[in-house]
Amino acid sequence: MTFDDVRKIALAWPEVEDGTSYGTPALKVRKKMLVRLKEDGDSLVMPSVPQDEREMLVESQPKTFYFTDHYRDYPIVLIRLSKASRATVEPLMRRHWRMLASKKAVKAYDANL
Repeated sequence: MTFDDVRKIALAWPEVEDGTSYGTPALKVRKKMLVRLKEDGDSLVMPSVPQDEREMLVESQPKTFYFTDHYRDYPIVLIRLSKASRATVEPLMRRHWRMLASKKAVKAYDANL
């Protein structure tokens, strides 16, 4: 996957827009970060991943999921896009999008499924 692939997926959801965060491309929902590209150009910063889930992801798929000391105390996992598949990334992004989007937008999206 690439960040362009991530963009295509997320921009199909209501209230998602392009932005930047820490000088890198990001996708935002109502001005809050959905995901951003890490400075290395290959890793996706994925917020709202509880630490127990992050540990399970890193342990089960260490080539795809990881975190650095900087993110150790935050509910964030890093995803190597070059090693990831849409089936891996999309559900995590969609779950976070549902937390950030308005109830009205989520309801409208679900009605069109």
